[in-house]
Amino acid sequence: MSKQNQKIDVDYTNSRVDASGRKSTLSMFMVMLGFTFFSASMWAGQNLAAGLDFSGFIWALLLGGLILGAYTGTLGWIGAESGLTLDMLARRSFGEKGSYLPSAMISFTQIGWFGVGLAMFAIPVAKEIMGLEVTPDSMPWQGYMLVLIAGVLMTASAYFGIKSLTIISYIAVPAVAILGTVAMIMAIQRGDATLVEQFAKGTKDLGVIAGAGLVIGSFVSGGTATPNFARFAKTPKIGLIVTVIAFFIGNSLMFFFGAVSSIYVGGNDIFEVMLNLNLFYIAILVLGLNIWTTNDNALYTSGLGLSNIFGLSKKTMVLIGGVIGTLAAVWLYWNFCDWLNILNCTLPPVGIILICSYFSHRKEYMEDNVPKRRVNWAAVLGVVLGAVVANLVKWGIPSINGMAVAACCYFIGQALQKKQ
Repeated sequence: MSKQNQKIDVDYTNSRVDASGRKSTLSMFMVMLGFTFFSASMWAGQNLAAGLDFSGFIWALLLGGLILGAYTGTLGWIGAESGLTLDMLARRSFGEKGSYLPSAMISFTQIGWFGVGLAMFAIPVAKEIMGLEVTPDSMPWQGYMLVLIAGVLMTASAYFGIKSLTIISYIAVPAVAILGTVAMIMAIQRGDATLVEQFAKGTKDLGVIAGAGLVIGSFVSGGTATPNFARFAKTPKIGLIVTVIAFFIGNSLMFFFGAVSSIYVGGNDIFEVMLNLNLFYIAILVLGLNIWTTNDNALYTSGLGLSNIFGLSKKTMVLIGGVIGTLAAVWLYWNFCDWLNILNCTLPPVGIILICSYFSHRKEYMEDNVPKRRVNWAAVLGVVLGAVVANLVKWGIPSINGMAVAACCYFIGQALQKKQ
């Protein structure tokens, strides 16, 4: 790619991020923290609150956060040191054509979550604020209009790339964190029992390990895309530290929001807490910004992945992905969340293979010439078998099981290739 094209492509779709493209530590922290503000994590927080007492909840957060931080932090280091997107890293570890598999997997899941996120905004607003009746079989036109407006705005921020994502994060992250925390504290103060007492109520049938699995599974698929954003960090150390801190803080906040909502107002996110406190307009603002920060990053990631497959520009693929996600949003919300959770288990094997390949061939990743390999079948087989194990084996933590199998397949394949 010519220097002229590199200057035009501020998102470095097909080249490593150079020194001029690196962002400040604060900007990276805001982008990564906004990425973790994921409303579906509040659903998992509700499940944790139902199955664990307060001490178990905290231990599950710490253990799950430690494992998730190690995984995403390593990918953050790799992204910052190499300056490469997930898809460019995949070209080296999976082969040029083999990289289509991880690109397709992450693009598919991220467009799916983008659509679900649009409906997660539109449906509650239509029901709770507008007083409309919304069911899986019926959605008033006002609800579809909300989906359309949100889809256009969130697609636009992803279309304009990392600069737009950074601006949105600077606005949304402080607003969601401060307003959400204030609402959570207000709900606790108005309750008839302390937080510890509220957590003790109900049937507690979830173990800490299983709880940690929920913490990891809530965002491990999105975390696999960490290199797409951490590559803009100034140094590998900053990429690692910012990622670990942002993921731990962001995930913990989302889990607390979901848990407090569940045990105090019977809902599953901070939106319902705010409605219960009669903070209607603030509730809409926080819900919208919370979803926006994750959705634009998800669509940005899918645009990079689809660009790798089809050879079109990232902006073009963002528009296509945004249109698909917007049109399918309501259907995805009612019919596809369970499937997306299953697909979440398929992405950690991709991430661990990227990690294994990078540290096995670190010097090669610093070169601009991609190795002339069409498909690394050991990597492809690792992802397939890892995904199967993650979804079918009930023992332990699914994502960890899948990563262990994928890593074994990769290293066995590497050993066999050396003997040839």
